[in-house]
Amino acid sequence: MSNGPGAGIPAVSTAILAMSRHLEVRDVLKTIVASARELLDAEYAALGVPDDHGGFAQFVVDGVSAEQWKAIGPLPRQHGILAAMLHNATPERLADVREDPRFGGWPSAHPDMSDFLGLPVADGDEILGALFLANKRCPKPAGDCGFTEEDERLLGILAQHAAIALTNARLYERSRELTIAGERARLAHELHDAVAQKLFSLRLTAQAATALVDRDPARAKDELHQVTALAAEAADELRAAVVELRPAALDEDGLVATLRSQAQVLDRAHSARVTFAAHSFRALPAAQEEALLRVAQEALHNALRHSGAELVGVTLTRSGQGALLRIADDGCGFDPGAVRRAGRHLGLVSMRDRASGVGGKLTVESEPGKGTTVEMEVPGG
Repeated sequence: MSNGPGAGIPAVSTAILAMSRHLEVRDVLKTIVASARELLDAEYAALGVPDDHGGFAQFVVDGVSAEQWKAIGPLPRQHGILAAMLHNATPERLADVREDPRFGGWPSAHPDMSDFLGLPVADGDEILGALFLANKRCPKPAGDCGFTEEDERLLGILAQHAAIALTNARLYERSRELTIAGERARLAHELHDAVAQKLFSLRLTAQAATALVDRDPARAKDELHQVTALAAEAADELRAAVVELRPAALDEDGLVATLRSQAQVLDRAHSARVTFAAHSFRALPAAQEEALLRVAQEALHNALRHSGAELVGVTLTRSGQGALLRIADDGCGFDPGAVRRAGRHLGLVSMRDRASGVGGKLTVESEPGKGTTVEMEVPGG
């Protein structure tokens, strides 16, 4: 690839347009990484979005197969050169990353890398992530970096637009969350009406029992039994309101409680029956739990909005050191091949990227009239 003045600008423009077509964060990250690798003709590219615990909430790679990525193992921590880009917001261009004093090695299955170019992706003072490339495909005299100042400039332009695209995608996902909040508000109204109706019936029944105590004790006793039943139902409704309307937080409540809460909310908000069960599950690394939650949400959204299902079941089970998530519905199903050929994705690309981003695997089984089953397996840590 020629890197003469202006030579890369059309390619940058193409990459920016590709980014703007996607709305979901995972799709945007994947497009940024693929565009950067193609733009600078590198063997490998990656983008890490940090979490608040010294790791990465999301980590997307390009140039590494799914099998290789799974063999590499858990996501990297924020250390060495990655940490430098995240905390100092300075570009890094190295002839051989392995000889840098900050280099801390990598897992045995990790591909070998030499020349390296990394830039932070920032929105003002906020660092959203780190974008880095390795092994430029070009002749490299001993001790020289294949990546040039022009490469760094082009990647800098791409990183600026990546920050905009990533911010827009986050806003879109936030709008999805607000839609769920709207469902919660509607559910709160329905619960209020249900509880109010039961309490009104309870009051009338208690009044009837009071009037019957002297002249018909047997009927009064029946009415008091009804009061007991209505009071129990009202208590159940109030308990449901407290449990289901309190937004479950993954970092506070854990994956099982969060999924159970969301299943309960959706069960009440839709005509379909939504169930959840967990078996022998144990806590996983934060990035894997986040990915499992997002895949479950996307699969549930598809099942409830598009499949016409009467029953949607979510199960979370232990699998070796990791976990297996399954979302199965009895809806209309679809032909995955036809969906791909038509250029429609139903969130499948996003779900697969989320799975591979944490070293996991996603499978989708469906056919017209046979329902759909989405499974995601993660390795644990």
